[in-house]
Amino acid sequence: MLKSCLLRLNGILYIIDLAPGDSRVLFLLLNDYHHFDKECFLSILQFNMIIYKQFFFDSAHFLPKVPKGHKCGDLHGHTYKLTVFFEGDLDPEQGWLIDFNEIKKIVDPVVSSIDHKLLNDIPGLENPTSELLSVWLWNKIKPELPLLIRIELNETPTSGVVYEGA
Repeated sequence: MLKSCLLRLNGILYIIDLAPGDSRVLFLLLNDYHHFDKECFLSILQFNMIIYKQFFFDSAHFLPKVPKGHKCGDLHGHTYKLTVFFEGDLDPEQGWLIDFNEIKKIVDPVVSSIDHKLLNDIPGLENPTSELLSVWLWNKIKPELPLLIRIELNETPTSGVVYEGA
């Protein structure tokens, strides 16, 4: 469905027909011209965005299924970095995809439930590899924040996992 918007350039009035999602046209106009009906453009454009928020937590664990003598079979801990990603269209009224505070309200209790805990004692995390922990986190967060598209979980600055759901 096309929508007509007005653009005034050098004293000449133009009518431009746009379809939803024609954001490239808006950026061209924003960069080059200053007299056009912004409300009209914003009402039909869809700005697809990916945003993220990071959380940190400290947890201990051991991996019960590794071979005898493997260092991860012993009790040890990590300072984890969790990054959650969300994708969708920008809300033209609010100017954002999701309020970061809403993300925090949902994710903080999940993170708090494993912060300074022995992960092996938490139901579902009896074998708490980073891969299985990322799935566990996804299953806690995704039902509350359906725009979740990716979780990145680092157990060290150089090692981690990316999970994008099942």
